[in-house]
Amino acid sequence: MFNATSFIPRVKPRESSYTDFKRPQDGALVGRIAEAGEAGVDAAVTSAAATFRLHRKTSLAIRIGWLKAAAEALRASAKEIADLISDDVGKPIRMAKFEANRGIDFIEACAAAVPQLKGEVLALDSVAAGVGLIGLTRRVPYGVVVGITPFNAPVNLLLQKVIPAVAVGNTIVVKPALAGTRVAIRLAELFVAAGWPEGLFNVVTGDRATAIALASHAGVAAISFTGGTAAGNDLVRAAGARKFLAELGSNAANLVLADADIPLAATKIASAGFEASGQQCISAQRVLVDRTVLEEFLPLFVKAALSLKVGPASDPATDVGPMVHVAAAERVMAMVKDAVDRGAALALEPRRTGATVSPGILLDVPRASRMWNEEVFGPVVVVIPFDTVDQALELANDSDFGLQGAVFTKSLAEAMRLADDIEVGSLWINEASRFRLDMYPFGGVKQSGIGREGVQYAMEELSQVKFIGIRPGN
Repeated sequence: MFNATSFIPRVKPRESSYTDFKRPQDGALVGRIAEAGEAGVDAAVTSAAATFRLHRKTSLAIRIGWLKAAAEALRASAKEIADLISDDVGKPIRMAKFEANRGIDFIEACAAAVPQLKGEVLALDSVAAGVGLIGLTRRVPYGVVVGITPFNAPVNLLLQKVIPAVAVGNTIVVKPALAGTRVAIRLAELFVAAGWPEGLFNVVTGDRATAIALASHAGVAAISFTGGTAAGNDLVRAAGARKFLAELGSNAANLVLADADIPLAATKIASAGFEASGQQCISAQRVLVDRTVLEEFLPLFVKAALSLKVGPASDPATDVGPMVHVAAAERVMAMVKDAVDRGAALALEPRRTGATVSPGILLDVPRASRMWNEEVFGPVVVVIPFDTVDQALELANDSDFGLQGAVFTKSLAEAMRLADDIEVGSLWINEASRFRLDMYPFGGVKQSGIGREGVQYAMEELSQVKFIGIRPGN
């Protein structure tokens, strides 16, 4: 049992401001999570601001040392962290171990890349008034950065904010989702034990009230948020005129053209749609298939879905474990019912047992249904045929979201045409939409976000360009 309060500094909340946190797998009470609220947020931001002033001129070599120490601390505790991910989020343990190791790789990649961030010398003499002057730019930190993170990848999505922010000289206050609380606090403890100054990495706990208090705090200079679009809109309004980086909702389209490797597409998209219970922002949701190959694709797709093991998160063989809580599973089943009530057919019926939902595949889903328009964030996909590539493009772009998509084709011409015309921040060819590598720029268009994450790109987003002009003396 644990009672989570703000980590660095600790502020004792009122007894009435605790939320019970239950394990997704069996509903057992894990502990009680405090709503830090305005008092906890103010203490954390004050701590972060003081540490920023103290370390504002700390050398890059020292900051790189902090990152390397963090990587080693996570490496030594990777099993413990993976167990926490699996217990608290319901992520299958095999995937939780992968996430912990990915976190180590990400920290090391940032440590290697931060020296490559450069300023530039400007040609001021391109105009007459600039002759004889020197102009240069450099990247400088914002100060106190806020990171607000979701439950589904409590190590990866937290480190995507903490590590780039610290690498470029900021301090950070993180507010994790309730299910990511124990992971966030444990990482902060590990990093401080590894030599990070207190106040460099702060954790406040709670839900919406604490997030809004963070976004609106006058001492915060920049905010990085990953989560739903509605929550993102609320935070933007609270933040006002300051730097805001957001990775928001999705409804990923995966296109299968007539010339595609059909078995490959079926296997890849099944993994992207159903593994980890579909609780990834770029999980496959809308699968658009050329009508001439639908008869070949669909049985292979159903077979690939059925080959995935549905089971407890603790089983290394499990592909589809429990969702984060029963309410999330009930929401997914309600979306399925809405589609069926509107005339959709079930190629593979999803079934719910507690918080676990088995893979589901829907056909003939009306475009007015929730399954077509909303982010399902669960292990259910829709399969829709198309007759022409132009129609596929129109269907793919028929969404308020545009995070990441995929196209399966052997035609370079069609691949490049669709890469240009599909409205997403990232597009994969012959790889499904859930595939992501941390070194490329990741982020969305439309209602899917603002800005880009990824090693170099996150460090650029969380630092700002400062110009220095010089008139040399005689």
